[in-house]
Amino acid sequence: MPITHPGTAPIAIEWECLSNFAGNGIFEARLNLRNVCGKPIAPGWQLFFNACRKVIPDSVSTGFAIDHVNGDLFRLTAVADKAWAADEAFDITYHAQFWVISLTDAPLGFYLLSEEDGVIALGDPRILPFARVEQRMRHVEDRVPTANAAQRHADNAALHLLPEEEVGRITPRPVSARFGAGTCKLGPGTAIVHGPELANEAAFLRTLLDSLPASGTNGAQVRFETGPVTLEAPGAEAYQLDIGADQVVLRGASAHGVFNAIQTLRQLLDEDGSLPYGRVLDAPRFAYRGMMLDVARHFASVDTVLRLLDCMAAYKLNRFHFHLTDDEGWRLPITALPELTEVGARRGVSPDGSPCLPPSFGSGADIDSSPGTGHYKHDEFIAILRHAHARHIEVIPEFNMPGHARAAVMAMRVRHDRLLAAGDFEGAWAYRLDDPDDTSSYESVQLWHDNVICIALPSVDRFIDTVVGEVKALFRQAGVPLRAIHTGGDEVPNGAWIGSPLCRARMLEQGWSDVAQLRFDFVARCRAILAHHGLAFAGWDDTALTHDTGGAPAPEPRFAGPDFHAYVWNNAWGSGQEDIAYRLANAGYSVVLSNAANLYFDLACAKDPEEPGYYWAGFVGLRQAFAFCPLDQGAVPARDPMGRRVPEALLAGLEQLDGGRIAGLQGQLWSENAHSRARIEYMIAPRLLALAERAWSPDPGWRLVADPIERAARIDADWNEFANRLGRRELPRLDRAPLAWAYRLPPPGVRLEDGRIHANVALPGLALRYSFDGSAPNAASPLYSAPLSIAPDARTFSIASFDTRGRSSRVATIALKDASDA
Repeated sequence: MPITHPGTAPIAIEWECLSNFAGNGIFEARLNLRNVCGKPIAPGWQLFFNACRKVIPDSVSTGFAIDHVNGDLFRLTAVADKAWAADEAFDITYHAQFWVISLTDAPLGFYLLSEEDGVIALGDPRILPFARVEQRMRHVEDRVPTANAAQRHADNAALHLLPEEEVGRITPRPVSARFGAGTCKLGPGTAIVHGPELANEAAFLRTLLDSLPASGTNGAQVRFETGPVTLEAPGAEAYQLDIGADQVVLRGASAHGVFNAIQTLRQLLDEDGSLPYGRVLDAPRFAYRGMMLDVARHFASVDTVLRLLDCMAAYKLNRFHFHLTDDEGWRLPITALPELTEVGARRGVSPDGSPCLPPSFGSGADIDSSPGTGHYKHDEFIAILRHAHARHIEVIPEFNMPGHARAAVMAMRVRHDRLLAAGDFEGAWAYRLDDPDDTSSYESVQLWHDNVICIALPSVDRFIDTVVGEVKALFRQAGVPLRAIHTGGDEVPNGAWIGSPLCRARMLEQGWSDVAQLRFDFVARCRAILAHHGLAFAGWDDTALTHDTGGAPAPEPRFAGPDFHAYVWNNAWGSGQEDIAYRLANAGYSVVLSNAANLYFDLACAKDPEEPGYYWAGFVGLRQAFAFCPLDQGAVPARDPMGRRVPEALLAGLEQLDGGRIAGLQGQLWSENAHSRARIEYMIAPRLLALAERAWSPDPGWRLVADPIERAARIDADWNEFANRLGRRELPRLDRAPLAWAYRLPPPGVRLEDGRIHANVALPGLALRYSFDGSAPNAASPLYSAPLSIAPDARTFSIASFDTRGRSSRVATIALKDASDA
């Protein structure tokens, strides 16, 4: 069955949200399909697409049907057995669950299947604007305003340019920094004095210095030292940076401390090699400062991962959580189980019938061009490990199970069938992950019906041990320590295992009456396998939670201990788990705060139809990440995902941290909507810098300010300084090679008042350029510096923010009569 990519798609597809008010938690949408290929399409055609909202089958227009295949894959067919005539158009309406308010929510990745032409890749539809109230609101209780130009102007109103001396020079903000009036000069000829144990750090600094212009003189000498740093309880990552006329001394409590000092020196260096006299004393607030990248939903190239590691190191993050597997992909070859990547790393429609995973998240029918296809060869994985290790970043690989495991389940089913056909019965069952007689009925959050491992199978333990053994060998080959493996464990759907004879037999044998007991047995077995390999256990908070008699989540006491690392993610306001991180920490778990409402960088930055990302836990803008208060999240005024203020009674009833262990913070990028390097970098930065600020910098003390008005003023002032620091210092640094990061530029805010145009931006210092002629501003357009008078013949005003490379934000265009986004 060939897959074709015609120069012009044979079907023109247009999609529109008609209304999110079609019913209680139901929206109505319209698909317009026109045959533009110039010939009839034979009867029996099928149109496939991915959609994150489940279609209600009996709501589809008469004459058509939309079936749920699995996951987010749907199939549209015509009921009548007749050809689709040339130029014939179908206008099809349907209802689906929840709501759609952005491009992210729309159906994507269409392809046509017909007997005559096989599979034809069609791509994404033309998506009509979300212009009306019923298209932009989720329901009548949605109180989050749409982020148009006027709303952004109001949001940015309190921000202003600060005097140069009030803007910090270092991000994340250090414990102490003092600078004098003079400068020294560094360059390619600068000598670096160091011991052999700091050769790695010297090589980093040498690369940096060699990129500077030659100064004509040798300038100051650089000296590396390790030893005590004059800070209270500094820890191994502490450093002291002393800059004088003739010598620059980088002293670290360890090699890692010296490396951190290099990152600070890099920020202080001007492009000509000038370095201000001064002293910096610094140490991190939290030992764990992490970033998770999901490469399972969409694959990320080696270069993309290395660039992320470089950016993390520049801002002193030290843990890379590598999410390698999920329902939609398995990205690391395991020698004994080649099907894991032969099947689990290929996504699309197979022309030759060879097994693969179905298209997901709009990844399309063509396996070879799909962003859902790909895996890391062993030498590539080792290169990533070494790159991270050289930057003092610990890699924590994740293999998600028992839910989110469809890629592995399908791959091992293919292995089973192949060996069984060859007569190897014992080998066929050696790594099988599902019970073929399981009649359980369930649906995961991502709409899968077969993504859970059968945890009663002995072959599951063998599978885990084999994977862990090979991963450990790869780390050993890289010369990099492996300390923990993350086993996922989140979002196992209700109903899993209930219909499995093997699971029921296991429960009967053990005298268990609840599948939760079966699951905790699996967690214990995973933990034992990891311990056998000398590794600590890590998992999402689901692995550490039980439920009390009323059904409320509560810490499971049997696993509590410093070697059980619980990553707490599902604690959005209104979830009923707002304080679960503190409860787990108080119960004895080592907790990594991964809060969705502040640290999920796959969530949209704003309620804007063009802003990529989901929003189930709210909209996570840069300020939401910056204003996160790790040890008292109730200290900052909070709203639930619908924009409603969190009741005081709820805040008062939350458990507070009481001596529990918070290891640190971690940002997450789930990649359902991150299908390219550009999109990954757009969604991660600059929010990664806010994560670094909260994870490294000293406690800003907001939670200690009793008066709410005074506390809010303190937060606003700190936010203004941070926004200035990013707009005037850090983003220009990210523009430079070798990073040249594709970070998100905020669209400007605009307001009309008294016949003049007022504009602002969320990061003061960014350049704003505008036009009156209806064209999009470019790097040569006029700079906005003060309110503008409106020319008599001007009909529209367009403005965008720009970085130092000439990249533009999305353009804000207003009709000069109402200041609304066009």
